Amino acid sequence: MPNISPPIYIHDLTLNYQNKPVFSKLNTTFQGGVFNILLGASGVGKSSLLKMIAGLLPISEGQITCEPTASLTSQISYMAQQDLLMPWATVIQNVMLGSKLRKEKQDKSKALHILEQVGLSNVVHQYPSQLSGGMRQRAALARTLYEDRPIILMDEPFSALDSVSRSKMQDYTAQLLHGKTVILITHDPFEACRLGENIQILVGHPAQIHLIPSIQGSIPRHPDDIHVQQAQANLLNLLIEKSAI
Repeated sequence: MPNISPPIYIHDLTLNYQNKPVFSKLNTTFQGGVFNILLGASGVGKSSLLKMIAGLLPISEGQITCEPTASLTSQISYMAQQDLLMPWATVIQNVMLGSKLRKEKQDKSKALHILEQVGLSNVVHQYPSQLSGGMRQRAALARTLYEDRPIILMDEPFSALDSVSRSKMQDYTAQLLHGKTVILITHDPFEACRLGENIQILVGHPAQIHLIPSIQGSIPRHPDDIHVQQAQANLLNLLIEKSAI
């Protein structure tokens, strides 16, 4: 049977900005059914690459493909750094908003079940302005889960949260998106080591991919795990080394 959470293949992808190459003939694979982590310095092209995969930026040279060969964009949910909740809609209405916009039947029981999974069953009829930052991000995660797409793109979704809320969201995300093809952008080596099953760094001008050896243990890895601590130190040193090139 085909993998319902497919790998994504980047073939000779080129992106120019103001007549300068952000990346040129970029090649990599984001593995199917696992958490792929993408790190790199600001401005190196991480968000641009994610937007090209999502179909939000045009591709002028190169290809982005997946298996099976169905439309890639139809298989994607995109979770941005901002929660993008509609202020005029309740939590449960925000979760089901995609169905409403597509004029599809809204599955309230499914939405309620997901909200219970993310610990928001007691605020389903509240509005975003009544929620904490962590609760808003859990609502955004619930909306992503409701869409039930095999590919999840996440652009620094937890960077605005405090350390406790961020750790909890990492745990929720790892557990509830298990088996999906996830590509998560982060600047944080610790987050990468907690969640990463396939870690890649985008470095250089024009940028190229540097692959990181896999880390022992299933995700979400515990912060006290010696493998996490060692990998975090190695990854930070590598980022410092690569940023000096």
